Amino acid sequence: MSETTAHLALPFIMAAQAQKHVTHNEALRLLDGIVQLSVLDRDLTVPPGSPAEGDRYIPASGAAGAWAGWDDSIAYWIDGAWMKILPAPGWLAWVVDEAQAIVWTGSAWIPVANAMGFIAQSASVAVARGANNATTGIAVAEELLSGLSGATRASSIVIPDRSIVLGVSCRVVTAITGAASFDCGIAGETSKFGGSLGVAVGSSNIGVIGPTAFYAPTPIRLTANGGSFTGGTVRIAIHYLTCGAPA
Repeated sequence: MSETTAHLALPFIMAAQAQKHVTHNEALRLLDGIVQLSVLDRDLTVPPGSPAEGDRYIPASGAAGAWAGWDDSIAYWIDGAWMKILPAPGWLAWVVDEAQAIVWTGSAWIPVANAMGFIAQSASVAVARGANNATTGIAVAEELLSGLSGATRASSIVIPDRSIVLGVSCRVVTAITGAASFDCGIAGETSKFGGSLGVAVGSSNIGVIGPTAFYAPTPIRLTANGGSFTGGTVRIAIHYLTCGAPA
């Protein structure tokens, strides 16, 4: 008969064993470290200076000191010492400082969203990925353009090189003054994403276009109509597709 359980390696209490409470407590200690696994960080290569009882980490590649040789295992601070716990394929862990769940594949910890093929909600995501990491993605970039002044205002965010734009949307956050209306576009095509747009608070426009490829970083330009901008705030968003080359 094995002395430990098949999956979690919890020690059995053996027949006629003395000090049975030691084995039992060791099993409880392991369960407490493994079940509902949550680690504080997975980027450290050396232990933190003042860990709290029960703290858990995933030592990063090149771990040293008390964690030497513990790369990608679980480092568990218990009873004043570090305990090494080896994960098995399929183990899940919540990483506190990243606010995301990860899974051990047997060779690496990867985000659960990637492992399951989920599409995460973020500013830029890959919706398809090839065997050599070529990707097709979708993204949105936002900026708040405040204190409008002059005839035009260019954005700091840009349409990325080699992206395919679906549209640019905008919303007036504080009323625009000095202009009767405004256009949203790019240099040379000032109303590409909308013309004669409203200046009142809450005015919005979704400037969709036929998917258009851009071959250089290109800022968005707001152009005043009927006078120059003397104030106001507009939030803009660029909606586009991305293509990532294979490794």
